[in-house]
Amino acid sequence: MMKHITVLLLTISTILCLASGSSRAQQSGANSLRVPTEKNTLIVYLSRTNNTKAIAEIIHQKVGGTLVALELEMPYPSDYRAAVQQVVRENETGYLPPLKTKIDGIEQYEFVFLGFPTWGMQLPPPDKSFLHEYNLTGKTVIPFNTNGGYGVGSSFATVKELCPQSTILQGFSTRGGSEIDGHNLVITNARAEEASKEVQSWLKTIEMLK
Repeated sequence: MMKHITVLLLTISTILCLASGSSRAQQSGANSLRVPTEKNTLIVYLSRTNNTKAIAEIIHQKVGGTLVALELEMPYPSDYRAAVQQVVRENETGYLPPLKTKIDGIEQYEFVFLGFPTWGMQLPPPDKSFLHEYNLTGKTVIPFNTNGGYGVGSSFATVKELCPQSTILQGFSTRGGSEIDGHNLVITNARAEEASKEVQSWLKTIEMLK
């Protein structure tokens, strides 16, 4: 009798171990699919002085994917102060400037990197237009930012607010240019190499790079 009980217990133990191993394997397989690839990654950015563009290109070099610049049907004035005044009015009224950029097949992308400068300590209106126009439900949204030294302001919080059904990962921010001071594109040469290292460290932290 004891022999039969022992055999039965060993059989049950073996079955449980196999089931546990199978579950872990399935879990591991599922996790291995959730990584950026050339086909499931979209990198969208807004850039006036090309600093955010420089960061977008660094991200693209490291993770691949589709790289898209946000452009407006009616571009902002080239004059800095006129552009600032327009953005202030848009933020005050909630106006969303129409995008010239169109992205086909947004559903194919699982990871969406969203880049922008800090404008008036807020998320720029064109990025708000993008988040209102495209359904990012169920996707992983990863914000990145350049600024003139004043930080991200409320921009990262606004991305989270406008993507309630998305997973929002830790954002990236670095010092860019300062158009008001005449310092436009600064992420070049040695500064670009430094920024590349910063981006690589960040991507590893959020597990977008091994």
